[in-house]
Amino acid sequence: MQSTRRNPENPEKEEEHSARPSPVADAQGQEDAGNAEPLQEYLDALPIAAAVIGLMEGSAAIIAANARYDMVSSSMVAFGDSDGSIPLLSRRGLSEAIRDFFQSSAGAREFEWQEGGAISGRHFIVRLAQLPPRGGNGRCLLSLVDRTTEIETQRSLRAEMLRDSLTGLPNRSAFNGAVDSAMHAPDAAGNFAVMVVDLNRFSRINDSMGSLAGDELIITVARRLVSVLRGGDMLARIGGDEFGILLRLHDGPDDALQAAKRIQATLLTPFRLSELEFRVDCAIGCALLGVETVSSEDLLRNAQFALKRAKQSGRVEIYEAEEASIARRRFSIETELRRAIEGDKLTLAFQPLIHLASGRVTGFEALSRWTHDDGRVMSPIDFIPVAEESGLILPLGRWALDAAMRTLADWDRRAGMLLPVRMGVNVSPIQITRDDMATTITEALAAHGLGGDRLMIEITESAIIADPERANRVLEELKRIDTEIAMDDFGTGYSSLAFLQKLPIDMLKIDRSFVGRMLTDRDSLAIVRAVLSLAESLGMSTTAEGIESVELAETLTALGCSAGQGFYFSEPLTADAAFAYWAGRNN
Repeated sequence: MQSTRRNPENPEKEEEHSARPSPVADAQGQEDAGNAEPLQEYLDALPIAAAVIGLMEGSAAIIAANARYDMVSSSMVAFGDSDGSIPLLSRRGLSEAIRDFFQSSAGAREFEWQEGGAISGRHFIVRLAQLPPRGGNGRCLLSLVDRTTEIETQRSLRAEMLRDSLTGLPNRSAFNGAVDSAMHAPDAAGNFAVMVVDLNRFSRINDSMGSLAGDELIITVARRLVSVLRGGDMLARIGGDEFGILLRLHDGPDDALQAAKRIQATLLTPFRLSELEFRVDCAIGCALLGVETVSSEDLLRNAQFALKRAKQSGRVEIYEAEEASIARRRFSIETELRRAIEGDKLTLAFQPLIHLASGRVTGFEALSRWTHDDGRVMSPIDFIPVAEESGLILPLGRWALDAAMRTLADWDRRAGMLLPVRMGVNVSPIQITRDDMATTITEALAAHGLGGDRLMIEITESAIIADPERANRVLEELKRIDTEIAMDDFGTGYSSLAFLQKLPIDMLKIDRSFVGRMLTDRDSLAIVRAVLSLAESLGMSTTAEGIESVELAETLTALGCSAGQGFYFSEPLTADAAFAYWAGRNN
């Protein structure tokens, strides 16, 4: 707020003082009289470079300027003019803007102006403001705010944000930007590819030798990759031990395969860290830029999908859209299965196990069934692998165990006695590895008032191979609660006979692939005979799966097989139908 000073001795003087023109107007008047010193004082007081520009005979000329303007003018060398002889007002971009401003009716204008090259140039905010004309000539106030330091700082920060601090390579954000630019090229489709290189065993090296050694390895790998790529290719570090490569394809997909070979070859040369020397293998996935690719993230995700397959196959893999569609379907199944488990929308079917010699029902195998809300029947072949991969097999397995025990307890109540049958429940290798099986089974049995001798746990050979020692401990715990143990699909895995001898296995279930061909294939018949002989030697019972005909049932009975199951006897049944089947066959 502007203060007003009063003169008590002469009030008229106060009125005269308040009616004086403003300092700017006063300076204007004095300048018109030929005295520009006050105007210069005002310019010198400004904290930025400023000058009053006059338009004389169609050309802009400096009427007055402060020292900061003179410093800017004298320190600038025009781009392409090393002696700096071009006046500031004549510099390209600024001279045209001043001329246009004088010709316009605008009272003020502000714009950004760059002088010089993109790297070494200077950057300003330029402000122009109209001043009252003098002697019929237009005038304006020009001010320059130097933003060069700010712009360079921003450029440096952006560069840091797009650079991997360890290797100096572009990071994932920069890589995505480069891929986006390639995608907008006129001939993009089919002429670019993205490769993802992942180092195998890097985590083991990092854990055993420390993070500094791991960093040194990453830097060395980066240097080797740079050395085998062509000049137009881009290498980036997109993850801890993942590198992304943007390739320009001159000879189609073969270019990408050749680049992959060069990468694999350069990594075969041993690495030396401290006193150790070792080789680093890599997995490589590749995705070609096609017309259906909509973003850089899509292309990178496709390459990483191919990388996942490469880790399994041990060779360079190129993305196939059909396989990605299958993967997306698996994710969809995972989401739907989780909701089905939480909403208790799965059911069990029960397939009878028949004592071959007597024809009586000795047990049932509980099989998970899932009918989608829209009526689609989801096959266990589709959803069980998804459940194992996603970890949903744990809640699914607990649900199946509880539902099977509840059904068996209900049958006992309906029969008015303890049925002389066992309920078989399949257990995944993941359950053996991750779950507390003994506690889970004990709780399920107790919840429905059943003893362990009413339950048969069916495991596969893969459950033993994954961790033999843990599998043995778990099975020993289950035997302590009188649970019977059956090895399902026997003959299709790779279990050691030594482990088979040590494990507390009660029954071997011969896989249907051997049973179904035993009447027409000598090798299959020989395998079935060998399994039956092995089981007898080890004191185990046997069950043949997949019995589809009376001839198979009679042959297996003659060979000494204990029990069988298959469509010849019955398909999997609902709980009510299974109880009726037991009653009809055993009475």
